[in-house]
Amino acid sequence: LVWVLVLLLAWLGPALGGEEEDGEVVAEEEEEEEEEDVLSDELEEEDGVLVLHEHNFARALSEHRLLLVEFYAPWCRHCQRLAPAYAQAAATLRNESSPAQLGKVDATVQVALASEFGVTAYPTLKLFRDGNRTHPLDYTGRMDAEGIARWMRRRAGPSATLLQDTAAAAAFVGSQDLVVVGFFKDLGSEAAQAFYEVASEVVDVPFGVAEAAELFQAYGLSADTVCLFKKSDEGRTDFPVDPARGLDVAELTRLLRVHSLELVMEFTNETSNQIFGVKIPHHMLLFLNKSSSAQLALRDSFRAAAGAFRGQVRRSHRRDTRVGRGAPRHRCCLFPVQVLFVVVDVTGYGADVLPFFGLTPADAPTLRLIKMENNRKYRMDQDSFSDTAIRTFIQAVLDGKVKPHLLSAEPPEDWDARPVKVLVGKTFEQVAFDETKNVFVKFYAPWCSHCQAMAAAWEELGERYKEHEDIVIAELDATANELENITINGFPTLHYFPAGPGRKMVEYKSARDVETFSKFLENGGTLPEEPPAVPKTPENSTGREEPSPPAAADTRDEL
Repeated sequence: LVWVLVLLLAWLGPALGGEEEDGEVVAEEEEEEEEEDVLSDELEEEDGVLVLHEHNFARALSEHRLLLVEFYAPWCRHCQRLAPAYAQAAATLRNESSPAQLGKVDATVQVALASEFGVTAYPTLKLFRDGNRTHPLDYTGRMDAEGIARWMRRRAGPSATLLQDTAAAAAFVGSQDLVVVGFFKDLGSEAAQAFYEVASEVVDVPFGVAEAAELFQAYGLSADTVCLFKKSDEGRTDFPVDPARGLDVAELTRLLRVHSLELVMEFTNETSNQIFGVKIPHHMLLFLNKSSSAQLALRDSFRAAAGAFRGQVRRSHRRDTRVGRGAPRHRCCLFPVQVLFVVVDVTGYGADVLPFFGLTPADAPTLRLIKMENNRKYRMDQDSFSDTAIRTFIQAVLDGKVKPHLLSAEPPEDWDARPVKVLVGKTFEQVAFDETKNVFVKFYAPWCSHCQAMAAAWEELGERYKEHEDIVIAELDATANELENITINGFPTLHYFPAGPGRKMVEYKSARDVETFSKFLENGGTLPEEPPAVPKTPENSTGREEPSPPAAADTRDEL
């Protein structure tokens, strides 16, 4: 009996808690589970968004006809801001039983996928249609929940509504404040197909399409034409299709975006994307306090001045005898809109932009014109807010007869007491272009994280060269100071101004560390050529070559 008991214990030992054998079993199970996790093509969700990786990406494409994928980085603040809106858009589309599905890829982990689809910035959104992996469509909509949902809806269904008769056309035209209708005698023509493409892109506006002869007659048309109907401002604007050139998608998209704007826009959270998205080269801004009735009255003369810069159109006679002819008609010409008129409430949403113009709420009412390509600002004398005075001022700016109004902080009393000299707009010229000095300047923004990261290195550089009489290390807050001939597009920007005549300037674009800065200075504003590195294959404990570090990215915050 004793021997039987011993044999039973030996046989049952592992099952009752034998330490070594049980550890091996658990390890094997964990290894199998881990392998299953890595290789699984299961589609899992997070906040209603598919979590995609290289093993389930193909399955997601095969199961979803329309799949919008966000390539993101966990540390990217733009991605972090987008995340709740992206999840909300996914929920909205799901509640509508839309065939559109949203997914996301952590591009810092799924490097192969990011490389395959050419992802170089975060977030990047791409639309995959009908399982096509080789030609995804770049996302071009707004980065908010409604914008994403609307963009996907337009691609899930027909981009334009077919209008069969005058009753349907009249109902469609009157259904919204702004609609677009394409009149084509052949809906299979290249021009009509280009119109459908535009309709897929301009998702904020309803699009209709018509080919019936009675509709051409009802709206007074004899040839293919795209018509923009508005309940305000111009009423109706026609864009005839050029028989020789056809319909250019990019040109029509731009024209519709521009002419869909109100004659005078108010700067709000809802309109900011439209204002900056139309690429109109000049913005004329009226800063006012909407709580003041006297200041609100200035909008009338501002609106009166706006019509002259809307873009040159040829008015046709008003007709009111047939459907669609009760509103004024305008025909589009080739001259683009030059100036967008915008009202900014200094006590509302517009308060955040006041520092960019060097203004405070107490400065209202006031007028500024800004050139969007270089952020040059022009100040109008406040003697008159009449429409004539506003038009005259704008034309003078367009003709190059007005100098820009440059912001400048007051120079601090101890601006040259520290190793790093503090420059402002008023003192920049005399310091940077001193012919006896080599001046190295950092242009920064106080809120810029990249500027903050290199601040210690810049201070150390100043300390290293504080005893050099011919070298000056300086900095300038480019958000509070503007320079006439230097445009700063990102932060930090580093410029070197060598001694001697000629007002020369060299942009520094290399590593931001003290040693590299020093090499640059000691070599007269250029970096010495380094001897080519001899390739080596260092071995580690695994006997494999260590991977190369990733290439340095452009680490600047855009203005």
